[in-house]
Amino acid sequence: MPTSAHRRRAGLAIVGAVTALMVAACSGTSDGPAKPTDVSKDLTTDKVTLTLAYTDDPPTQALIDAFEAEHPNITITGQQTPFSDYVKSIKLSMASSSPPDIAEYNPGAMRSLVPAGLIYDLTPYEKLYGWSDGFPASSLEVLRSNAEAKEYGTGGLYAVPGALSVLGVYYNKSLTRGAGVTAPPATFADFEKQLGQVKASTTPFSVGGLQVGGFHVWNALIDVLGDEQAYRNWVYGKPGATIKTDAARNASQKIIDWVTAGYLPAAANATADSDAQANFTAGKSAYLVTGNWAASAIEKAMGDNVGFFLMPKAAAGDSTVASGASVAYSISSKTKHPNEAAAFLDFMRSSKAATVQFDSGFMPVDAKAQVNATGVKADIATAFKAVVADNGIVPFPDFASPNMIDRLTTGVQGLLSKQMTPDQFLTSLQESWTQHHA
Repeated sequence: MPTSAHRRRAGLAIVGAVTALMVAACSGTSDGPAKPTDVSKDLTTDKVTLTLAYTDDPPTQALIDAFEAEHPNITITGQQTPFSDYVKSIKLSMASSSPPDIAEYNPGAMRSLVPAGLIYDLTPYEKLYGWSDGFPASSLEVLRSNAEAKEYGTGGLYAVPGALSVLGVYYNKSLTRGAGVTAPPATFADFEKQLGQVKASTTPFSVGGLQVGGFHVWNALIDVLGDEQAYRNWVYGKPGATIKTDAARNASQKIIDWVTAGYLPAAANATADSDAQANFTAGKSAYLVTGNWAASAIEKAMGDNVGFFLMPKAAAGDSTVASGASVAYSISSKTKHPNEAAAFLDFMRSSKAATVQFDSGFMPVDAKAQVNATGVKADIATAFKAVVADNGIVPFPDFASPNMIDRLTTGVQGLLSKQMTPDQFLTSLQESWTQHHA
């Protein structure tokens, strides 16, 4: 998702805002979602300046630079805000009389901006540019919502991905090889067997339970231990959905079991994400669960001694599923230059953008893009293509409600310390979901 905050809302770690016509075309009102009119691929030849509000960098500034190189008459001025302040600031700025033309999408912010008509429903541009064929379906799915912005995966399209992420397992090659593990696991049972081998000689996992690292582990487990559609429905806010499923119970119990077995460290809840990553790169553990956003830093520290695989499937023939998110961008319904803003969004699926996205530590939004991948990034690229081929990208669980990240963080801390049962943890998550979706 970058630091843990970067992932969190790249969310994943995902963010975007779009601007539209000031008067002639649907200026933002409180009457519901706004749609642009007079959409066109024909761009002005006059000099134009757009503003883009964002929190995640990389990749935003590099994408701006690449777009400007192709459109020398269009200048995009970036306005970066720290993640801790972004949701509050973007809600205020998008409602102001002079909002940014483009904004990084954040589900917490967009839950109020969509029904207020302050960002565009991009469906007209999706049809104009053929985005349904140019982006992985699952990457667009999470950026769709109903008019109330309470149910995702349906309705209007309110952002376009600018870079993609995927959650998986990094491993220290020398430590695992020294424990007799010669290849990544094919199934979850294989992985647990390998964890037992590794435990005999070193600490299996580094975990940043103090922040989001703990629920990254839980998230990776729920992706492979049961029905992914039930989980997807819950995150998207489908009526009647619940997190109290066998998959979620199994994932929650597995956290406790792995603590008991010594696979997850006793000090996890006192460890920050950055410290967990530092411990892993220093050779103090064999595995680290995090996303491709950390690849560049990990590779810089470990060189060829690190590999990557997705949390393995329960059975070899199962579909490939992993959580992922995007840095995404929306358009303000008050922009004077909606077509130029939309051209920036369309640029995200270009070959030049693909190079920027991959070099920034993300996956290109065009899954067919050819990238110069070596080492651990080649492992990630191979894994990501398998997920896309199976339409198996699922959202991160904190998308499910505005305060879900807090319930997840403290709840997994309770599992790690054995102070909370799986049912208590899942009840807490469902309470947050129900409060938001009721």
